[in-house]
Amino acid sequence: MHLIIDGYRGNVEIMQDVDFIYQLLDSYPSQIGMTRISPPKVSKYIGAKPEDWGVSGFVLIAESHISIHTFPERAYINIDIFSCKEFDAEVVIKDLQHQFGLAEVRSYILNRGLEYYNNQEPSLVSEFSENW
Repeated sequence: MHLIIDGYRGNVEIMQDVDFIYQLLDSYPSQIGMTRISPPKVSKYIGAKPEDWGVSGFVLIAESHISIHTFPERAYINIDIFSCKEFDAEVVIKDLQHQFGLAEVRSYILNRGLEYYNNQEPSLVSEFSENW
C-alpha cells in the first residue's frame, strides 16, 4: 500500500520546522502500527529559485518508508507512506492534514505487490517494458 498525500495551503511555520518534521518522522511509525528501523534523516534544502526551498525528511520502517517534502513558499507539502502492511489511510490523512494545518488535501493510494497477496508469482516483465 502506497499512500500519497499532496497538501495545500498549510501552516508554513510548521512546514519549515526541521525539528517538528524530525519528531513527527521519529514517532509516527509506531502511531500507525509500523516499526521504525533507523533514525529519521531531515534536511533543509535551498534551491536555485527562492520558492524552491523547503524541508525534506524520511524514515526507514521495516514495512518500507515514510517521506515528507515541504515547500513553505507555496504552502505545499508531499507526504508518502509506503508500507507492505495495511494501515488506516483515512485516519492518517485526517491526522496529517490537522498536524500541518492543510486547507486542502488530495490523496492517492497505489496498491503495490498485489501478486504476493494472491500467492501468485510476480511477472518478470513490467507493463512499461512490454511497450518498448
